[in-house]
Amino acid sequence: MGPVESAVRDDVKDLGQLLGVEPTLAELAYRVAREIDQGGGEEGRQMSALSRELRLTLQQLTQGHGGGIDDEFGDLAAPE
Repeated sequence: MGPVESAVRDDVKDLGQLLGVEPTLAELAYRVAREIDQGGGEEGRQMSALSRELRLTLQQLTQGHGGGIDDEFGDLAAPE
């Protein structure tokens, strides 16, 4: 397990009990994080899309738990 997947698993664990579709979203987040840890697919060409998908999945997952990931990190999809 790489550092991104490990961090995602820790974050999901901190959410407590998952309800409804949240377990499915958690599994999706783990899978995407694993792909990021393995280099981003297609020699890294998918890193941006995978990162965006992970952010959106975590945002959806945390919405029912008192806030979203954007509360903590701002809009990471916005260009600088």
